[in-house]
Amino acid sequence: MKLYVMDAFANRIFGGNQAGVALPDRELSDETMRQIAAEMKHSETAFIHMEPDGSVSLRYFTPAGEVDLCGHATVASFALLRQLEKIGDGDHTAHTKAGELNITVRGGTVWMDMAPPQLIGDIPAAERAALYAAYGLTEADCPEGYIPRMVSTGLADIMMPVRDHETLIRAVQNAPVVTELSQKYDVTGVHMFCPGRDGVTAWCSNYAPLYDIPEECATGTSNGALTYYLYLRGDVKPEQENVFLQGEHMSRPSEIRSLLYEKDGAVTVRIGGSAVMSLDCELKL
Repeated sequence: MKLYVMDAFANRIFGGNQAGVALPDRELSDETMRQIAAEMKHSETAFIHMEPDGSVSLRYFTPAGEVDLCGHATVASFALLRQLEKIGDGDHTAHTKAGELNITVRGGTVWMDMAPPQLIGDIPAAERAALYAAYGLTEADCPEGYIPRMVSTGLADIMMPVRDHETLIRAVQNAPVVTELSQKYDVTGVHMFCPGRDGVTAWCSNYAPLYDIPEECATGTSNGALTYYLYLRGDVKPEQENVFLQGEHMSRPSEIRSLLYEKDGAVTVRIGGSAVMSLDCELKL
């Protein structure tokens, strides 16, 4: 069975967020897919099934288990299919457990519609200190006018604002505490960010210890959720291209782009980026 490693949200090898991508040549059990993801040791591995109508079905596994959606693994999968000439430029459909996604491929760039954005709720004021303490911070590190909120564009995360880039870098996660918080709030993890400048919408760090991901260097779904969070604040405007930088301090610099559209009262978020192949191998099952 063919396996690939793709560096997603990167324009060169050794950047971005690595995702495993599998092209199974037979039906696999859920446990086998989880074992393959554990063997690959990346935060997520996508399993591709080409449908007779030309659409693509995707399932995503971390080493710990299945998740409904993974933005960077989706970008990686469609970039790979384009490189292998299994699809061409244009519009495509991805079937995922989070719903059907509209995908657009243009050369080296993949744009994907996220699941409909949802504001799940705010972290209660009385509980915010515990959230910031889980990263060695205090509520004073939250910029004025911002609050931590739970938002989803396919996967729910806590959007955790911090005041500046220095605070973002000095945050140190207490993984057991963040795991407990993730279970308590029924979220995938924490997406920490600080407001950007000079063409950067925000700098970000993403943590999901509940799924055995201490920190992730590029997170499509979370930056989709952050796009909606910032839109609700009035910081992001419809049809404005946004740039999120992530993973620089991990030596895996990543650039995730987003677009938000309004139509007939509905909001759609798209995430975009490129991916390069870093490994091509075969798994002996």
